[in-house]
Amino acid sequence: MERRQFLAASAAVGLAALDLTDAEAVTRRVRRPGPVAVGLGEVSAVRMMTTSLGDAASELGGGHARHLAVRYLTLDVKRWLEGRYTDKVGRELFAASSELVHLIGWMARDEGNQGLSQRYHVHSYKLAAEAGENELAATALRGLADQAIDLGHIPTAVRLAEACEQRGQRLSNPKALAYYRNTFARAAAADGDRTAAAQMLTSAQSAIEHAPALPGQSWASHYSHGRWAHESGMIHAKLGDYAAAEEHLHLALDIHGLDRKRTRAIVLADLGQVQLKRGNTSQALHTWNDFLDCSDGVQSVRINDGLTNITARLPGLPDNAAAQELGERITART
Repeated sequence: MERRQFLAASAAVGLAALDLTDAEAVTRRVRRPGPVAVGLGEVSAVRMMTTSLGDAASELGGGHARHLAVRYLTLDVKRWLEGRYTDKVGRELFAASSELVHLIGWMARDEGNQGLSQRYHVHSYKLAAEAGENELAATALRGLADQAIDLGHIPTAVRLAEACEQRGQRLSNPKALAYYRNTFARAAAADGDRTAAAQMLTSAQSAIEHAPALPGQSWASHYSHGRWAHESGMIHAKLGDYAAAEEHLHLALDIHGLDRKRTRAIVLADLGQVQLKRGNTSQALHTWNDFLDCSDGVQSVRINDGLTNITARLPGLPDNAAAQELGERITART
């Protein structure tokens, strides 16, 4: 009962984000006095700090630095949001703050704190929408949709993913378009809508094929070809096409490359699961050993989930030395 109530509350909070925006929020704040003058230098500082904290979290997991990000938000950024600024600076400040708040939400989710993560994503969406930043607003909706899928609230996930993709249609950034369309595809696949999932997968691939290799400045612009390949692979797996899933996961690892320990480890855990489903037990065990090597020192609920999933499958495998050795490595680590 508590689980169902939590899911219902999560769905309500997520959907409420669509009606939370205040188009005049920045304008009203411009007209009032504040304790400190704020310029583009402070905006640049917020963006630099968000990048630095995000780099650390991407490498080592959200559990490493969230308290630092929260402290920066509450002690410095809050004071600037309550300060004096022009309309232009105010909109830039709201946008930069939205990125920082979104990062904290991602960190909280990576720690396994779903409720806190959702509240940060809703606030990130509100700040972005009030700043008039469609990409940031769509990215916040994407975070809510992705979380709703993981929580099992699929109708809510579909609605949020659709709203995210619709906002993204106004953009010209191909990485952002691929990011949002793959989220919609994932939600549709979870909902059993194979037609919509396939359409969004194709549309996402078309977008990423026109995207530059180097990352841009925004969160969505960091959606790399490797991340696209990983997500696409797992959507194919959800649809039951394990051959296509394995092909995409190898593409993510071997061709497009993934330079973050956390991300690479997650892909390796997923690849092992797909290889096992295809009957390639020895390959799966080898891949999971690589996962253990890569994930050492990473603090992420996704890594913990990977360890749990592997441990649950080992007893059902043929009794061989490789499986036993892997089980011993996991036991020693946990």
